[in-house]
Amino acid sequence: MSDIPSHHIIYGTFTDYVSGETVVDTDDERYRQKLARFMVEEKGYTKDDLESLTKIETLFSGQFVASRIDLVVSLNEKRFMIIRYGPGSLVTRERPAIAAARVLDPAHRIPLAVVTNGEDAELLDTFTGKIIGKGLDSIPKKEEAFDLIKTLDFSPFPEGKKREREMRILNTFDVEICRTGRP
Repeated sequence: MSDIPSHHIIYGTFTDYVSGETVVDTDDERYRQKLARFMVEEKGYTKDDLESLTKIETLFSGQFVASRIDLVVSLNEKRFMIIRYGPGSLVTRERPAIAAARVLDPAHRIPLAVVTNGEDAELLDTFTGKIIGKGLDSIPKKEEAFDLIKTLDFSPFPEGKKREREMRILNTFDVEICRTGRP
């Protein structure tokens, strides 16, 4: 079970839709579960196509951060899209989602990232950083994704300073400080 900062309302626990692991029941987690069901029931993916509870851990300037990737979507055992949920404005979620997609898989840059607040979404090209679709409908269905992945760039993201910069971006954007000013 993951640690949840005390400023979240905790209703108890329940079983994660994808992984089957026990998760803490919060309002944010309910949206995450709704997204997982949406990907299976509306977009046609199977639970085997999805990874949940994935994290990227960073440590810079003494600040440890575990950045959560809500869903990683794969086809033919190749990760091609991540989905990150966060309440509120989508624009503030774009840059850390791109950073996460660039560094999550050491073998290749994950070419697509989705940022969503559970009601709206943006589909991002992680090579250019540009928005290529808006709304939950812009998330490709599984049947569309088979053709789409043939056109995507899966090149590895450079090691060294560029990779470190993306990790620093994740660390900075994803540090969670509650209203008391404490992590």
